[in-house]
Amino acid sequence: MISAIGGTTIAAVTLVIVIAGATNGLAGFGFAVVGTMVLATMIDPATAVVFMIVPILAVNLSLVRDLSGKELRTCSRRFGPLIGAALVGTVVGMAVLSSIPSSPLRVGLGILTLGFVATAQRQIPLPELSAGRMGTFSRTRAGMLGIGGISGLLFGGTNVGIQLIAYLRSFDLSHGLFVGVVALVFLGLNGIRVVVAGLLGLYPSPAVLLASVVAALPAVLGVAVGKRLRATASERLRRLAVLGLLTVVGIRLVGGGVGVI
Repeated sequence: MISAIGGTTIAAVTLVIVIAGATNGLAGFGFAVVGTMVLATMIDPATAVVFMIVPILAVNLSLVRDLSGKELRTCSRRFGPLIGAALVGTVVGMAVLSSIPSSPLRVGLGILTLGFVATAQRQIPLPELSAGRMGTFSRTRAGMLGIGGISGLLFGGTNVGIQLIAYLRSFDLSHGLFVGVVALVFLGLNGIRVVVAGLLGLYPSPAVLLASVVAALPAVLGVAVGKRLRATASERLRRLAVLGLLTVVGIRLVGGGVGVI
């Protein structure tokens, strides 16, 4: 990717990262989905997935700092089984990523994107699963291990973590604590993903890894911009903008994967 790109492509990738960050700051979600899926229409989708790891890490690092030391320790103990299982699933998902052909991966990412849009349209602001619907089993250690493992597998191969967010929302945490816990979970997942991606050779070149690290800055700046815009945009407008963008991207990914677009 990097070895063959010029200033125009660098500018385009930077713009995508800033828009993804602004999306997250504006709507409270969507950085990984928007960034990964838009990049997957421009470059090899497997490279897009690993390229976004460090920027996602940076965004979550800025959010987890809002947790106090006591909250951090409590959440680590409470959700330890979930995080541990998700880490294992993530490693497996990343290992599978390297063996998936480009076209099927694009189609898969596109379907996931459109599924994300369909789910988000039904429930505001994010899909929630009540304790009654999920059942008490999901709150047990075994339930966390199962949910964490499956969710980690999907996240490792696609950067899509909405299933983990939906699960954590079911615990009725305060907004601030919920944001911090989500950031804690994805901080741990993406921290290990950087190492695993290097060990598995998922970065096409050192230049791609370097570019990913550099992209962390526009990602954080984009989130800050989105937070400022949030005060002037209505909830409906924010959601229409985000979901409209993802719909276009999802269609483009599926069309590109099957050779129509």
